[in-house]
Amino acid sequence: MTKNDKLEGEKTISRLGRIDDHGKSVWVWFEDDQVYRLEGNPYNGGGRGPHMGTLATVTLLPPVCPTKIICVGRNYVAHAAEHGAEVPAEPLLFLKPPSSVIGPGMNIVLPTLSQRVEHEAELALVIGKRCRNVAPEEAWDYVLGITCGNDVTARDLQYKDGQWTRGKSFDTFCPIGPWVVTGLRSADVADLGVVCRVNGEVRQTGRTSQMVFSPTTLMAYAARVMTLEPGDVFLTGTPAGVGPLTPGDEVEVEIEGIGILRNPVL
Repeated sequence: MTKNDKLEGEKTISRLGRIDDHGKSVWVWFEDDQVYRLEGNPYNGGGRGPHMGTLATVTLLPPVCPTKIICVGRNYVAHAAEHGAEVPAEPLLFLKPPSSVIGPGMNIVLPTLSQRVEHEAELALVIGKRCRNVAPEEAWDYVLGITCGNDVTARDLQYKDGQWTRGKSFDTFCPIGPWVVTGLRSADVADLGVVCRVNGEVRQTGRTSQMVFSPTTLMAYAARVMTLEPGDVFLTGTPAGVGPLTPGDEVEVEIEGIGILRNPVL
């Protein structure tokens, strides 16, 4: 699932994202290590355009421009347990602001207000079309694709405040990327590996099959409350093993078959 291919049912898998083109954000199509301009945008079925270079010669931007980032807490039993918390009976939703989004290779900046900032590796869904009041069995029809996400968290502020907004919302606290893989079916993401490494050391490992609430259940639950817009991001929870980040670290989030999101820490 790292290049264009065909799945059962003739679904085409593509890798789509954005790059910096002389100061302008441009949607692109990745094929192996080659980069092509995307004619149109991912939400209206844009096709492959002119060649733009290679992965080594372009600067990747966040592959999303969300109006909001919807997140879910304690969606892996082991992660809830490592914080001494119970698994909720219903999805525990919260939001991160769009201003927290950064792309691959961009710096996670540790705020002076916090003494304990932690990584949280997550499967991220990208919404493809407006979604409101849908059933779980219909929800995947509204997904553009999936990517890697890191729900960076100021853990001390989260505990101090008793609610999560401040600890989750600092600028640079939502790395997303490196691209969005489209054309997948719900079944294709039901059992993917989720890994986080810091300086090459594995910190988190889990599988999407270990989620308490499936991606489509989460989407349907959220869509009863708010309208999900094209480009919005849904972070689906993190496995156990969250830990601290310090200046000079490099953190990687890898989703099996999708890609690796790398970010230095300042």
